[in-house]
Amino acid sequence: MRFRVGKLPQEVLERLLRGYSLLDGRVVVGPKVGEDCAVIDFGEKYLVVKTDPVTFATEDIAWYVVNINANDVATMGARPKWFLCTVLLPEGVGGEEVEALFASMKHAAEELGVSLCGGHTEITYGLERPILVGQMLGEVEREKLVRSDGARPGDVLLLTKGLAIEATALLAKEFPEKVRETFGEEFLERCRNYLRNPGLSVVPEALRACGVGGVHAMHDPTEGGVATGLRELAHASGVGMEVWEEGLFVSEETRAICGAFGIDPLGAISSGALLIAVDPEDAPSVREAVSAMGIRCKEIGVVKESSFGVKLKREGRLLDLPEFGRDEVAGLFERGEVCP
Repeated sequence: MRFRVGKLPQEVLERLLRGYSLLDGRVVVGPKVGEDCAVIDFGEKYLVVKTDPVTFATEDIAWYVVNINANDVATMGARPKWFLCTVLLPEGVGGEEVEALFASMKHAAEELGVSLCGGHTEITYGLERPILVGQMLGEVEREKLVRSDGARPGDVLLLTKGLAIEATALLAKEFPEKVRETFGEEFLERCRNYLRNPGLSVVPEALRACGVGGVHAMHDPTEGGVATGLRELAHASGVGMEVWEEGLFVSEETRAICGAFGIDPLGAISSGALLIAVDPEDAPSVREAVSAMGIRCKEIGVVKESSFGVKLKREGRLLDLPEFGRDEVAGLFERGEVCP
């Protein structure tokens, strides 16, 4: 079997994790589909560890890699603190480019209050663009750990910022000529700035939500978009979901740019969004606390028993939530396509 660009099929990954994981007694959370990080018992606190690469972006790749790893640590209720990075560079890379990568990484770490404490750098064969693989470590008090498998029937599902945030920035940065030609310079710059407004980091809102209380699970949807993120959260928790199509919100820029490239925002990479499963009594307080930070936050559904499945409610009808075998933007790169 040969696989396409994107995540491994879920059933394949589950089999590999079951067959080849090796854990000692201090591993509180080990490898599992839908679980964002490993968690290791360090006495009074838990060490929360995440590793994730950046392979799509060329511009701002170092800023990306710090933030996407920090996001997963924060979804466990932990504060990101230490970062290591493996930097793989193509032959012929210039000194100024390498310098810019390290400066960007430092800037991202400073914004989050994270220490850059190690890693590896090499120039290697067969690469057309840099690949950065990050590892973020954080810590959380034992009783404040939030797990992706903690969603319970009856929980309210909240979504922050909206669909396809990272996809919007990626399309603008990777295909600027086509976006400029179709929509103009001002539109292009707004989309490029989605990295910072509304922004890829979910660390502040994740920690704020946990501070309010009642949060049972969080997950940041990345490859495969919000649809895949919801399915991963449901799978990890062993629950079903009723997702309301009218609640799934998307910005005007995102709707327009995804439409121009012929991709569905629901299945496009969505770093910057945050899914929160919260006790219904605490949902209004969490929503208000996140909204008070200037971050849009809406109810998009409810958690159901696993027998319900993962459904999309559209105009009163229940349909299966769409599945995306690969991320919509990854498919665009694989096909080598640009705007029609």
